[in-house]
Amino acid sequence: MNFKTIASASLFAVLSFGTIAAQAASAPMHESGAMQYRYGEHLDVKKVLSVQDDQSNACGLVNTRMDYLDSHGQQQSVQYRTYATGGCHEN
Repeated sequence: MNFKTIASASLFAVLSFGTIAAQAASAPMHESGAMQYRYGEHLDVKKVLSVQDDQSNACGLVNTRMDYLDSHGQQQSVQYRTYATGGCHEN
């Protein structure tokens, strides 16, 4: 094996691990019937029950889930991405 082959294999391995990590970070929190929000969709929210982040001490985009009651009193859940700032500043 020459240096180019080893360098190419190493680069491929690093990029593969980076892709796996990015997919894991953007995976939904818990798929228990929550719909994925799309920008511009109308939500029928009468009362917000809870809002939960994947990682409250993260800095950057995280998955967020909101549980709420609609105008018919039915409990609904929606998942969306938010920008967390809890881990952006050192105390």
